[in-house]
Amino acid sequence: MKRCRNDIISHILSICLNGANKTRIVYQANLNFRTVNPYIDILIKNNLIEEASQGGLVLYRTTQKGASLLETMNQVSKELSGDGRNAV
Repeated sequence: MKRCRNDIISHILSICLNGANKTRIVYQANLNFRTVNPYIDILIKNNLIEEASQGGLVLYRTTQKGASLLETMNQVSKELSGDGRNAV
């Protein structure tokens, strides 16, 4: 099943909570190096993740703004996949 853009962004934000290099993001999010770059670029541009160098290694960390967005996305996902008690 093809994933939507929001699912991929949510997964990347989650992976980067404690810091991750690009290789870790690629493997854990099940992406490739060509497809991960636009996601990283847009997340950095919107201040949802930040890039930091650590001993010559580039790490990406989810910012407070990114963590807040991730929490909101998780709540929405939970509501939409709930047991139907709140169905319209």
